[in-house]
Amino acid sequence: MSLLHLLLLLCLITSTTHAQSNTDFTFNGFQSTNLTLDGDANNNEGIIFLTNRTQLITGHAFYPNPIIFKKSTRESAISFSTSFVFGIIPENPLGGHGISFVIAPQPNLPGALPISYLGIFNTSSINHNDTRHVIAIEFDTVLSPELNDMNDNHVGIDIDSPISVMSMPAGYYLDENDPNPRNLTLISDKSRRVWIEYDGVKKQMNVTIASLEMKKPSKPLLSLYKDLSPYLNQIMYVGFAAATGTIFNRHYLLGWSFKVNGQAKELDLSLLPKTPTNGNKNMEQNKFLIIGMPSILGFVLLITIIAAVIYYVKRKKKFAEEMEDWELDYGPHRFKYKDLYFATNGFSDKQLLGRGGFGQVYRGIIPSSKVEIAVKRMSQDSWQGKREFVAEIVSMGRLRHRNLVQLIGYCRRKKELLLVYEYMPNGSLDKLLYNRQHTLNWSQRFLIIKGVASGLFYLHEGWEQVVIHRDVKASDVLLDSELNGKLGDFGLARLHAHGSDPHTTKVVGTLGYLAPEQMWTRKVTEATDVFSFGAFLLEVACGRRPVAMNEERFILIEWVFRFWLKGLIVNAVDQKIGGEVDFEEVELVMKLGLLCSNMNPMARPTMRQVVEYLERDVVMPELSSFGITISSLTFPHREEINGDLYPSTSTSTGKTTFDTSIMAESDLSGGR
Repeated sequence: MSLLHLLLLLCLITSTTHAQSNTDFTFNGFQSTNLTLDGDANNNEGIIFLTNRTQLITGHAFYPNPIIFKKSTRESAISFSTSFVFGIIPENPLGGHGISFVIAPQPNLPGALPISYLGIFNTSSINHNDTRHVIAIEFDTVLSPELNDMNDNHVGIDIDSPISVMSMPAGYYLDENDPNPRNLTLISDKSRRVWIEYDGVKKQMNVTIASLEMKKPSKPLLSLYKDLSPYLNQIMYVGFAAATGTIFNRHYLLGWSFKVNGQAKELDLSLLPKTPTNGNKNMEQNKFLIIGMPSILGFVLLITIIAAVIYYVKRKKKFAEEMEDWELDYGPHRFKYKDLYFATNGFSDKQLLGRGGFGQVYRGIIPSSKVEIAVKRMSQDSWQGKREFVAEIVSMGRLRHRNLVQLIGYCRRKKELLLVYEYMPNGSLDKLLYNRQHTLNWSQRFLIIKGVASGLFYLHEGWEQVVIHRDVKASDVLLDSELNGKLGDFGLARLHAHGSDPHTTKVVGTLGYLAPEQMWTRKVTEATDVFSFGAFLLEVACGRRPVAMNEERFILIEWVFRFWLKGLIVNAVDQKIGGEVDFEEVELVMKLGLLCSNMNPMARPTMRQVVEYLERDVVMPELSSFGITISSLTFPHREEINGDLYPSTSTSTGKTTFDTSIMAESDLSGGR
């Protein structure tokens, strides 16, 4: 036997000897763990950061020892299980790419690319031309149409290719009988927990994900029945990969357990490092990067969907829709009426979430993707100027911020306009705010306030155009599964270019939130939104509506102001709040509410200043320094309550209008 053959045999024997057939390890933090790191990955005080505020990079962290996955090339792959805690810190309103658990032939991934290849694959992998065997479970936060991604928040199983063999929107089931998973946002200030098991006998892989504080759900999110033996070498390595693009997040690991031929140990949450915080609070990015990326990625999809919509309209007479030439540009944002009809069970009353002067809102599930949506069904009486209205709706569909309810698209049929939003499982804030059985504690309210302020700041300064919401109020703030506040309902919003003057428009909004200058200028500006936000601040803190139409003519702004004059402003806090209350935060919120409610729009702070005050980046000056008086806060036309100028409200429709003899073209909604 030649010397070369002897050396090759020795290497094989050595590698097999070091490989572990009964691997079992648990890392509650990585303080003394010697993982194999490469790319941008680093160990920072027991936390593995795979990426860190850098564009177009990859990061890997692998267990250093090889693991025996098959006893011989002809035998089936053995069973294994793993559990880990990870997080994706938002560094940008749009987010970046995701993180993956990886089984690979070596403790690094040479040739792997960032962006949609997730630091695992490359261009040859798409067509399965890559000779390596790689299995990955991806937690992806970017929609890549070329890889058949379903959305920008999904979990997928990848085998030798970045195109998943199975995927689902990220979420979890409450129990075995739960028909639909509850949404779970991957990009979050909170960590997420994952369990992955492969049964070598049943040839079944299960993937389960939940919030850190939750127990393991009994029903997995993904169950793939497939023999992995052809895709596993005898000896493989396990680890993690993450990647960024032109827009980036920070990806981290807090703990990891793994076991061959058995159940991996549960991580001890009390021993894990503390979840890292977002050190970059200013989430504004170059607007060309924020808007340009989804536009470029959606261009190819645009042509395909336009053709599909035209074909559908011609053939489906039962669900015939209007389609005019000017709408062809909005193809990717237009939903098929048939899909929305079946998603809502024919707009069944059982799916009804609420109704108002502008129409009804229904819960739905898109049959093809199982994604939960909310569909607002509006009659033609509620919207005019269809081309201009749809153009602005589609434009606002490109808004991306974690504290804005995502407007997904629209559908137009006969005299109906249907707007499609992401579904918020906890409903509107006002329903919890005025619920006598269950109330929000102060920390939950303050988190919601800061979230809405961040979203409104993005509308005013963070997008390519200025967006004036025109109807900031508690009923238009929706809550996700984790009670994060998201500003929604852009049906009244208006857009204009940065640096330009807004156009005059109808006086629309909700009584108690309308800025006084709207009555005579008919112009909406950032300052009018700030006034509404001031009323919102006081409403959330005090648990009272801005205006009560009764004999006492209650006006919340004046009521809180009188408490401030006596030096007892914190006494105006909602008495139903349970638990601990941070009275410094209460005082800050109420004083800021009064400052935003100034009659003089020039004296109100900008939303940038509001966010700085709430985050304690800047100390808010004392109210006395602004010269605020009762006259500068008095509700407009207070002396004419119940008179001709003051609106009347219909309890049957919830719609409020001014007397047209006083102010033609006015249209105020008392609740939508």
